[in-house]
Amino acid sequence: MNREEAFKILKKYNKEEFHIRHALTVEGVMRYFARQEGEDEEYWGNIGLLHDIDFELYPEEHCKKCVELLKENGVDEKIIHSICSHGYGICSDIKPEEKMEKILFATDELTGLVWAAAKMRPSKSVQDMELSSLKKKFKDKKFAAGCSRDIIIKGAENLGWSLDELLEKTILAMRVDESNINKYVEENF
Repeated sequence: MNREEAFKILKKYNKEEFHIRHALTVEGVMRYFARQEGEDEEYWGNIGLLHDIDFELYPEEHCKKCVELLKENGVDEKIIHSICSHGYGICSDIKPEEKMEKILFATDELTGLVWAAAKMRPSKSVQDMELSSLKKKFKDKKFAAGCSRDIIIKGAENLGWSLDELLEKTILAMRVDESNINKYVEENF
């Protein structure tokens, strides 16, 4: 499956700006980490792009309905397994084992927190966000309350990274594609 095919599948089940933006953000983060790890950027990116394929239409069946949707679209079992693993302990019993799966698990919630923090900045951007700023938002449990700090912490631990390392690397990852994502959203919504 190439990126164009993955994006077509995403758009088949997702129409809302929020969900498309989140998918593009996680795709970019996964591509960034694939480059860092010397792995297949398109493969990791496609998993990031499709990780919430079922959430917009079937939020109560998240990480369950995606199996059916992805199989209908000819998506490989290994990709489906990796996608389901990002919901481990929440809505899936598939544990993230591969490094890519652990990164997806750790960064999915975190990208939401980083994006919410960026929207509060005068620049409305991650480009000038510093780790200290994000850490303040992370500690404020009322800020972006839907982003589970426990999952983010568990994700860092599963990777063997400090929380600061995960936060900082994710900020850097989100900087790479931010302008392209904003441009896509402006042109399509």
